Amino acid sequence: MRPYLLQAKAAGKKIGFAPTMGALHEGHLSLFKKALAENDVCVTSIFVNPAQFNDKQDLERYPRTFERDLEKLVASGCHVLFYPEVKEIYPAGMDFFVNVDFGWLLQTMEALFRKGHFEGVAKVVNRLLGIVQPHALYMGQKDYQQFLVVKRMIEALHLPVNLVMCPTVRENDRLAMSSRNMLLSKEEREAAALIPATLFYAQEKIRLIPVDILKRQCVEQINSNPLLKTEYFEIADAESLMPLKDTGEKNKIVICTAVKAGSVRLIDNVLIS
Repeated sequence: MRPYLLQAKAAGKKIGFAPTMGALHEGHLSLFKKALAENDVCVTSIFVNPAQFNDKQDLERYPRTFERDLEKLVASGCHVLFYPEVKEIYPAGMDFFVNVDFGWLLQTMEALFRKGHFEGVAKVVNRLLGIVQPHALYMGQKDYQQFLVVKRMIEALHLPVNLVMCPTVRENDRLAMSSRNMLLSKEEREAAALIPATLFYAQEKIRLIPVDILKRQCVEQINSNPLLKTEYFEIADAESLMPLKDTGEKNKIVICTAVKAGSVRLIDNVLIS
């Protein structure tokens, strides 16, 4: 991996990197498309990172579709796939803990429901960046809190990489594309369309209805379907993720939610400028 990319850099080529955990869909392909448009070499990785799973069963049932992923990668035009084993990313006896103060980012939303998740994300992204050493890193908006954690890490460690956020890609009913969607039953998949519908309702009403009332309305709307259960529905400052009591003159707001559809956990968000 390293000799190949060092040779590309020596030839003056720019490298764009979009890490994944596989089970590729159009959302991932949009990252590769952006990386290909802005760089000479597009690199991706497929690595189901055990360090970011707080639930062992969730790790075991995470979809793994390597042969299908390879076909999609070839068709996308992506140049390089890095497909390491766990022992290659985390050699025995070495500690890759990222010593960064993430502050509030590890005290809200996903961090409350997935203990140790973002520490695991920071660990693997920092490790992959050290291996690939790209000019630009491409990540999706769907995992917005994750994006902010990686942004904070890059700033704190002064890593020489440009972080690029790519918009969420959605299905026809506006459900955010996710590898976890393939774990949904037919009934759960139909019910899940209520999640983006509620988010876009909140986006529409954000300046018209007080924040606490709007949040309550949205939770009730999602939970009105017996197959869905809201873990959180938060309206927050888009830079800090601090919850907002009112939208006031805020220029940039994010509305985030996590919902269980049966046993499958789905997250989504919308940004408001």
